[in-house]
Amino acid sequence: MTQKVSRSHVFFSFHPDLEPVLRIQQGEEVVMETHDCFEGQIRNSNDLIDVLDWEHVNPATGPVYIEGAKPGDVLRVDLLKMEIGDQSIMVTVPGEGALGDLIVNMETVLLKLEGNEVVFKDKIRVPKKPMIGVIGVAPATGSVPNGTPGAHGGNMDCTLVTEGASLYFTVGVDGALFGAGDFHAAMGDGEIVICGAETPGEFRFRAQVVESLKGLPTPFLRNEDVVAVIVSATTIDEATSGATHAMARFLTEFVGLSVNDAGMLMSLVGELKFCQVVDPEKTVRFEFPNYVLDQYGYKMN
Repeated sequence: MTQKVSRSHVFFSFHPDLEPVLRIQQGEEVVMETHDCFEGQIRNSNDLIDVLDWEHVNPATGPVYIEGAKPGDVLRVDLLKMEIGDQSIMVTVPGEGALGDLIVNMETVLLKLEGNEVVFKDKIRVPKKPMIGVIGVAPATGSVPNGTPGAHGGNMDCTLVTEGASLYFTVGVDGALFGAGDFHAAMGDGEIVICGAETPGEFRFRAQVVESLKGLPTPFLRNEDVVAVIVSATTIDEATSGATHAMARFLTEFVGLSVNDAGMLMSLVGELKFCQVVDPEKTVRFEFPNYVLDQYGYKMN
């Protein structure tokens, strides 16, 4: 029987002393419910961002203790199935986000889900693409607010974190203490006005340690098309350099390429992309196509 973690179990920062709400075996499937990033505080277009209790923003559900996960291990989390609510919310906030210098009016917009489309202002229809903004494990030391991304994961807002993807995290504490939240019905790279289509949801996952990947640059992601390394840093330049060097390390240390071949192929078929540019740390990913790894005979566990 699949276990379920209710969205009533939330935390607001990743840290080593979190009390797990569930203990699971590796490979066991679990369903996790999530709030939207506002924890349900905004319900209609008249609720503006200035009504928020900012202590209850970006809740993550959990954490879940994975038996046998030890510090230094690489934990793979498979996102098996994702479901979202039938209504999403977007906001604008003067002074916040990449266009905060231009935005002078607060606004709240409700977006309906109709079939496989998200409807913006009853006119514009965009494809539904559920993704998770906050996902990660507890760091070995310190406390990282859920609104901040980092080496542990957190608020990466990577649009590849969707159904069918596998994420890899380096475990910081016994049991990993995995949690997630901040679902989006759809979102563009960059998250320009600090939000996507914010929605509650739930997802089914399984997690297990992959011994052969110890030392992998993490957070790391794999889906049917690409592998990607995700790096957050104080500036875009630092995040860009970090992601580029991390992908080169993966290609040389795990795939077995020379640094010259890795660099040339990264220039030939790699993609350097923004995840988000609006959080305290900026997040960049470097994508590399699986079809090239296939030609080298490299299969990732």
